[in-house]
Amino acid sequence: MTGGAVDDELGKRGGEDPTPLAGKAVAAPGQDDGLPRRSVPGSLGARLGARLRSTLGNPLGNSLGKAVSGLRRVVDPYVAALFGTVVLAALLPASGGPAAVVDHASAVAIGLLFFLYGVRLSTKETLAGLRNVRLHLLVLGFTFVFFPLLGLAAAGLVPSLLSPDLHTGVLFLCVVPSTVQSSVALASLARGDVPAAICAGTYSSLIGLALTPLLTAWLIGPSTGLSTDGLLRIAGQLLAPFLAGQLLRPWLGGFVARHKRVLGPVDRVSILLVVYTAFSEGMNQGVWSQITPPRMLALFLVLALLLTLALGSTHAAARMAGLPHEQRITTILCGSQKSLANGLPMAAVLFGRDAALAVLPLMLYHQLQLMVCAGMARRWGRTGDGGGVEREDEEQVEEGEEGAPGEGVGGERAVAADRAG
Repeated sequence: MTGGAVDDELGKRGGEDPTPLAGKAVAAPGQDDGLPRRSVPGSLGARLGARLRSTLGNPLGNSLGKAVSGLRRVVDPYVAALFGTVVLAALLPASGGPAAVVDHASAVAIGLLFFLYGVRLSTKETLAGLRNVRLHLLVLGFTFVFFPLLGLAAAGLVPSLLSPDLHTGVLFLCVVPSTVQSSVALASLARGDVPAAICAGTYSSLIGLALTPLLTAWLIGPSTGLSTDGLLRIAGQLLAPFLAGQLLRPWLGGFVARHKRVLGPVDRVSILLVVYTAFSEGMNQGVWSQITPPRMLALFLVLALLLTLALGSTHAAARMAGLPHEQRITTILCGSQKSLANGLPMAAVLFGRDAALAVLPLMLYHQLQLMVCAGMARRWGRTGDGGGVEREDEEQVEEGEEGAPGEGVGGERAVAADRAG
């Protein structure tokens, strides 16, 4: 139960909206959120497995179908597509005239990506989600304070375990905002507070639009040649399309919502183009000669330690803050996640030609967080123990309510979430 489980959860909800607040009222914890409940076909992996079984028959069809479904539960398909794009860039990097075309296309894709974010986001409903102040402060504190401190501490691993460039990537990972999509799907699986997860991920993404570039300038700038003036200009390149989308939302919001299945792939294709551009430039500069197998293993171990510290610390902080059981689960899941959808285009704008190694830790961490947190969420959803957190007065829930529509595992909340982040 890993990346594929999160995709299955999203498949039950339908839609590709990377800002789930758009056009939807957020209910208080424990109340009906008013979102439509509907049944949709299973995920792509489940349908492909079923098609193989029906076409090839038993036992070969069953074996191949189970293999496809099992692979999706180990490796997130979109992460696989990202690494496939890295391989493509390694084999066929863009150079010369085509490289200039790809650079311009990547810049346009980033602008379109943040423009659509702005169109989809409902400001009114974002403000309506400010009820759980303690939860949101905890998530923001871990995202933009605790993680950067861990990234700074990782400097002690240079050069014994991490190269300077890989440490820059780890530090950038630590200043990236939390994700919306994964947090919402995981909170639903774990019987957490889903509306709070929507708001926490959205607030983190909004604040990250300004804070991530500023933290990058402060913590990484001296070693990368980034200046404060340049970063403010870059932040304008990210914020301007977003603000334009917000201004045009009254006229375009309905259109984007009606055609989200058509526009949804735009996000993913844009990010794949950003990755291809960054890694093509890295190949042209020969940066991969710096990445040896021992370095990759060391990077993976560092990221695993980073995730372990984040999960343990958010668990302890949520208990100390006295949050209700469902909100503790949401704090743990939201406070430990990092957004691929926001981080990759930001890195392309912030680091330019040096983005390849800067985004590698983020891509690896994203797959790792899906693998670990999805397993935790499914276990918590089945047992209701919330990782050992006492339910206190929540134990008084009457039998039968857990399976009510929109609550628990028996009737999970239908929340539209983005596929990339």
